[in-house]
Amino acid sequence: MNKNILGNIDMVNGPLFKNIWAYTIPAILTGILQLLFNAVNLVVVGRYCGSLSVAAVGSTGAIINLVINLFIGLSVGVGVIVATALGTKDEEKVRSIVHTSIPVALTGGIALALIGLVITTPLLRLMSTPDDVIDLAAIYMKIYFCGMPGSLLYNYGAAVLRADGDTRTPLLFLALAGVVNVALNLIFVIFLKMDVAGAALATSISQTLSAVLVLGALTRRKGPCRLNLSAVKIEKAALVQMLKIGLPAGLQGSMFSISNVIIQGSVNSFGSIAMSGNAAAANLEGFIIISMNAFHLSAMNFTAQNYGAGKLERVPKIRRCCLLNVFLVGELMGIPTYLAADKLLGIYITDSPEAIKAGIMRMSFVCLLYGLCGLQDVATGVLRGLGASLAPTVVSVFGICVFRIIWIFTIFQIPRFHNLQMLYVTYPLSWILTFVLLNLCYRTAYKNRLLYARQMRGE
Repeated sequence: MNKNILGNIDMVNGPLFKNIWAYTIPAILTGILQLLFNAVNLVVVGRYCGSLSVAAVGSTGAIINLVINLFIGLSVGVGVIVATALGTKDEEKVRSIVHTSIPVALTGGIALALIGLVITTPLLRLMSTPDDVIDLAAIYMKIYFCGMPGSLLYNYGAAVLRADGDTRTPLLFLALAGVVNVALNLIFVIFLKMDVAGAALATSISQTLSAVLVLGALTRRKGPCRLNLSAVKIEKAALVQMLKIGLPAGLQGSMFSISNVIIQGSVNSFGSIAMSGNAAAANLEGFIIISMNAFHLSAMNFTAQNYGAGKLERVPKIRRCCLLNVFLVGELMGIPTYLAADKLLGIYITDSPEAIKAGIMRMSFVCLLYGLCGLQDVATGVLRGLGASLAPTVVSVFGICVFRIIWIFTIFQIPRFHNLQMLYVTYPLSWILTFVLLNLCYRTAYKNRLLYARQMRGE
């Protein structure tokens, strides 16, 4: 594989297929490890605390994502700007973004911790969380939110490293934090009998450790991405650039979460058994979506660096490569996961066959067609890499969020369609609609940038 002098993946030269996979594999493993934080929580509390605790932990995911996605979206802006600036060899811009991103992450993390402590219980009640689950869910969320400063610092720091072609360092640090998370879960939940509180505390401590490690790596890094703690400050110009790219991405993520909160609320109305099965199935599916999301990162950063370097002719090749690979990964992981659904769900749920059946029902609509979800995710990444962040946000909000919300408040409310099958079918339908619309946006965006580049060259 081609590498630059820092030993990172070279995104603007060499064979795309090989380099994209070399970049993506560590990103996939990093995402899986990050998801294992929550998976370990579910498995441990499921085996030692029961299905109600599984429902409590699982029911918090949509709310947590709703609150944090806006700030996580800004890290997308950090990655795109750093990657583009590296392509244009604008080292001063890279330094400015790096040293602005860290205080933004810390400030956002503290704000999220405070917000989470206030809104947790009201949101759980708004989502019709059953009385036998709500107290456990509230405890888990409040402790989890206390780890938000560490979570954001890790994500922003990792975004800088990935934009520089380094997906291995975030993987290494998250692996270490994952081991700590498992050990703490065993101590807090099994030996100290802390139930969901122990699971949340283990995750928060692990996230803080990963943040310390990634910040340390940035301070030791060579080149423009090196972090000098004495130079850390929020620069207005850098913040505006981050907001321009990252805010639409964050709003998109938040809107996704709103639709998922509404879906979770609909699931909650079917009781704790449906909640438990849904939570376990969603966690299993998460391993697939996080693997596909790595191609979103690859598409975004490869596109951004090549766009910055003036190599627009490589962008369609990057897009085709990532689309093909993400679809194959989605299907090759999704189909076997569904076929082994009863055994896999049994890892999480040990006391409720009905909950396992509910989980299998969800997976029949999601896992078998997960490649479609990957297509729209990669299409979004390419557009963001081209600097077009607003268009994919608008399209995705309409195709994913608005479509699902309309479906739930219209068709799903019809008595004969008021069942979990008609709720879960909104997932594949919204993926198809969104990808078709994003494909139209890409054609326009790429054509405009190619025309501009030719005009600048006097062609």
